[in-house]
Amino acid sequence: MSAPDESVVHGSKAVPKDLPSLDKLLRDCALLVAEHGHTLVANEARGLLDGLRARAVAGQLMRLELDALPQSLAARVQARLRPVMRVVLNLTGTVIHTNLGRALLADAALAQLLALMTAPNNLEFDLDAGGRGDRDTLIEALLCELTGAEAATVVNNNAAAVLLGIAALAGGREAIVSRGELVEIGGAFRMPDVMTAAGATLVEVGTTNRTHPRDYEQAITPRTGLIVKVHTSNYQVQGFTSAVSEAELAPIAHAASLPLMTDLGSGALVDMSAYGLPAEPMPQQMLKAGCDVVTFSGDKLLGGPQAGLIVGSRAAVSRIRKYPMKRALRLSKLPLAALEATLRLYLRPERLAQDLPTLRLLTRGQADIAALARHLLPDVAAAVAPRFTVEAVALQSQIGSGSLPVERLPSAGLAITAVDGRGRTLEALATALRGLSRPVIGRIQDDRLLLDMRCLEEPALLTAQLGLLKEALA
Repeated sequence: MSAPDESVVHGSKAVPKDLPSLDKLLRDCALLVAEHGHTLVANEARGLLDGLRARAVAGQLMRLELDALPQSLAARVQARLRPVMRVVLNLTGTVIHTNLGRALLADAALAQLLALMTAPNNLEFDLDAGGRGDRDTLIEALLCELTGAEAATVVNNNAAAVLLGIAALAGGREAIVSRGELVEIGGAFRMPDVMTAAGATLVEVGTTNRTHPRDYEQAITPRTGLIVKVHTSNYQVQGFTSAVSEAELAPIAHAASLPLMTDLGSGALVDMSAYGLPAEPMPQQMLKAGCDVVTFSGDKLLGGPQAGLIVGSRAAVSRIRKYPMKRALRLSKLPLAALEATLRLYLRPERLAQDLPTLRLLTRGQADIAALARHLLPDVAAAVAPRFTVEAVALQSQIGSGSLPVERLPSAGLAITAVDGRGRTLEALATALRGLSRPVIGRIQDDRLLLDMRCLEEPALLTAQLGLLKEALA
């Protein structure tokens, strides 16, 4: 008796002729086409069939796989529609994580966003006058009230604020900066390069570790247009150091009829020490010290959307606002709406630690975090067994995004160790965690995968995925 044709045996290898035509596959998936439309489903069907055909030619396709074609096509369509930018669980221990989107928006900001994005709004319409308005007026009065500034404007990030400020105040002239403040921030954004891009000539004074008032005084010439201070928020020089404060610099600048600009980077709007956190310089303090312009970020310690905030004297801010580059760097309606709502939270300082997610996470008590870690320990241990062991441990979180680089926040979490002691095994676990429907991001340190629980406010978001993690590790 002759053997049956291999192509028709259910568990045998398939050949190209066993594959259905594109039209037949689409007819078999009529509900999928009705839901998503012909174009998307047909494109994914072609890709699916092409891949299967290549495997069939190579003798690598089993006939059994053809029975699941509708399911495979549906999975491809869903994968194609899945956003590249996704929500993740930040268990790194870094609260304001640049790579994970920095500050989380408050509920009030989200509500304002939704309300203003689904209907026309007065972005550039003066409701009192009934004519065209200026989008700066949406937040200027509020910023001035909170900081004590005479005027304020805003652009799309703090790097843009620094660039615009230097260009408007010192373009074509010299800008004096201490050598100890020629910082580089993320993405190789360097202060000397900013000066060049802004059309200003950089004049370095002092040394890397010590700068004195006389250094600034001796550098001032008829070509000087601006004195710049930069808060070194992303590193710290210790030991034999000396720097000139804004309060010391302001009289020097003003005696020479020069504006003084300071970049605070993170820019806290409240005294962080009042919440048990290390103090950061505030715009209010810099303005009182005599600065003409202060720049800072919206999505770091302030707890809002990405934005570059510029506050200062009416004369200096007016020059910045009128500079041609301003329009190219202006803030759109989405971050403006979120920024206004975030700033309004500061009008109720007693509720700030409750209403502002960034501050709430930064001030979260270690005992509360440790209790959560102990609660999650059995479930996580069961999901990763037997290849890994898990223990609850004390950890050190950090603020992040260049804020207070040497300060740490007492925290707690879970430490996962590979039984075989291999680094590759830990990497495989980290990959599996990132592959979950809501990716889980931890950090590998000292041959352990650490899951810091400081930023986990909804434990169910983790526990609901542990079954899938166990399957992925099986």
